[in-house]
Amino acid sequence: MAAYTSPAGETCAPSATVKHYDRLVQHGSLRKDAQQREVFLQLAQLQQTLKNYSNSIYLNPPPSSINSKDDNYRLQKENKDERLSAKEEPSQTPPPPPKGFYIYGDVGTGKTMLMDMFYSRVENPRKKRVHFNGFMLDIHKRIHRRKQSLPKRRLGKMFTYDPISPVAMEISNETCLLCFDEFQVTDIADAMILKQLFETLLKTGVVVVATSNRPPADLYKNGLQRDTFLPFIDVLKEYCHTVCLDSGIDYRRLDKAEAGKLYYLTEEPGAEAFLDALFEELALTQKSVTGPRLLTVLGRDVTLEKTCGSIADCTFDELCGRPLGASDYLEMARLFDTVFIRHVPLLTLSLKDQARRFTTLIDNFYDNKVRVVLLAEAPVERLFVHSGGEDERDRQLLDDLGLSGDAAEHLTLFTAEEEIFAFQRTVSRLTEMQTELYWMEGDRRYYKKHVNT
Repeated sequence: MAAYTSPAGETCAPSATVKHYDRLVQHGSLRKDAQQREVFLQLAQLQQTLKNYSNSIYLNPPPSSINSKDDNYRLQKENKDERLSAKEEPSQTPPPPPKGFYIYGDVGTGKTMLMDMFYSRVENPRKKRVHFNGFMLDIHKRIHRRKQSLPKRRLGKMFTYDPISPVAMEISNETCLLCFDEFQVTDIADAMILKQLFETLLKTGVVVVATSNRPPADLYKNGLQRDTFLPFIDVLKEYCHTVCLDSGIDYRRLDKAEAGKLYYLTEEPGAEAFLDALFEELALTQKSVTGPRLLTVLGRDVTLEKTCGSIADCTFDELCGRPLGASDYLEMARLFDTVFIRHVPLLTLSLKDQARRFTTLIDNFYDNKVRVVLLAEAPVERLFVHSGGEDERDRQLLDDLGLSGDAAEHLTLFTAEEEIFAFQRTVSRLTEMQTELYWMEGDRRYYKKHVNT
């Protein structure tokens, strides 16, 4: 593992940040892990660099991509206003910005914990920490907003507008440090915009620190039109140190005090009754009545049939059997601190869509400390089954894309390779979500009372 050095080329001495990590180990809050400490030492050095860092000298927006003489006045003015917020281009080329970090490794090795400890101690107000799903949702919203603000096209007056660079400049003006949890690319729409987006972000001095289960070379592996995505990997490697954190230990699955039984099997006698009783017990603490709840997400209505205050009692089909996505699950995580998920089936290859949604659901719930109680057909480690074969929709999609049957053996869209890989993270997270510590941290009433005292 290569040591990170300061801009002067000298390795920084262990800081108070690393001493804080050492104290957590000494007090038993963390287990001794040489790999973790080495990675954290490198992050601590970057933390010192970022203390007085500003990316303002790199802010020089590209010219507007509007190609119309009649309709581009407002958009040119918008880009001019963006340029006014940045300093004039220096006469000499500025030094390269600090390199960020791309930390990858197996599930539960402490990547997110280290990044969060680093982020919490960076003394720079222009910083942002997001789950990668949430970040991409924000990007799509910004792109949509810019497209909506375009002047109406006049008959016979054609113009093209590429909103990605202006959106990247928008973010570069807002922040100089972006921390991403669970950097992953499974969506072709995301894959197509990442290169241009991140090329602009990184070249305008935004420092990126990201965690992922995949090394950079495996991002969007076997995805549709991956050739167009590959240049992004080169950009990522140029601006970020690539660090592997893989001690072989999943700390989420080590012995921890359980919060009582929170994962039930469908075949267990009285399982449904246990969930009913737990829901009623938790509902007594709510200042609300049990009933349906209407959620409005991006202009769409999503109804959950049984809720009570901050508790939702749902079926798997209700959450993952209909076309919901990260934006819907983020809204649920905002409104509910406890979600019951009943009748989770064996996730075979014929349920790839549902498996993708379930993984996204757990990612967003875990990131927002939502507590879950599950009733499933199999133990969590045996929930995803790599069998079931292709379905009629897969064959139809192959035809629509003009691909041969052989393509289904290689593209993750059909093989469910990405789902199998991601489900390892889901299993690890669900295990931690059943611990007493997680359950207590997820009680928002307790947390607010604790913070206010």
